[in-house]
Amino acid sequence: QVQLVESGGGLVQPGGSLRLSCATSGSIFRINAMGWYRQAPGKQRESVAAITNVGTTNYSDFVKGRFTISRDNAKNTVYLQMNSLKPEDTAVYYCNAQISTLRTPLWASDYWGQGTQVTVSS
Repeated sequence: QVQLVESGGGLVQPGGSLRLSCATSGSIFRINAMGWYRQAPGKQRESVAAITNVGTTNYSDFVKGRFTISRDNAKNTVYLQMNSLKPEDTAVYYCNAQISTLRTPLWASDYWGQGTQVTVSS
């Protein structure tokens, strides 16, 4: 069993900052790529940022220069530092990880967190 638990969401004013965390736990053999997605009301879930297990990052254009993704492999945790937040960043943010378990070490599957609400409003 693998769990991803996000934290750090909340209400922030435009121009403010938040830091999201996603801790993984369970019968983990290996974590490959990790990433953050978001879903605003009435919209499809979209990719925000991703990071490989060696630290290569990728960002969607709408967050480049404002958000930073990082990970601590020793803690099996991924972070998303969000600066210069805008009202259009309001969404539920989900953590994603490609994980192979102790039971299936050669097969990685996608796992998702439960989501954390980020609201940017004055």
